[in-house]
Amino acid sequence: MVSHEPNYHAPVDHGTSQFSLIPKRVVDGSEPGQAVAAAVLSGAPIELQARTVRIYRPTKTATQSGTWHGHHWQMDWDILQKGHRWENQLMGWQSSGDFMQATHLNFNSKEDAIRFAEKQGYEYFVQEPNERKFVPKAYANNFMHTPKKLKIVRTK
Repeated sequence: MVSHEPNYHAPVDHGTSQFSLIPKRVVDGSEPGQAVAAAVLSGAPIELQARTVRIYRPTKTATQSGTWHGHHWQMDWDILQKGHRWENQLMGWQSSGDFMQATHLNFNSKEDAIRFAEKQGYEYFVQEPNERKFVPKAYANNFMHTPKKLKIVRTK
């Protein structure tokens, strides 16, 4: 009779696979710096330990005119590439097995986000925001005298 229960006492052959998603420098402790990555010590899943994160300042929506909520920085995880997305057969929607895809963290400054990423052992890149140039304009400038040719504005 065949037993369908798992054998918890089976010997583990560690020599058959050398692949690890965690960078070798993190595992063996040769990571530059004084602190060991928190992801290695916490027992977090391997899929979470080797992720690359993006640190950026989000842009405001097109309907906003002020600078409110433009001062904080966000960190989100890059999308996994291979085999983690598929098309739902019933509806045709895109499905994903990536549980960190829509997750983001907010920080007060870029330095706080970088410090957190380094402490967690994440590889990161910083996406600097594009600063807009504001040119002050006044309606009265349309009627100022300039020594050029007379400008005729047709109303009809």
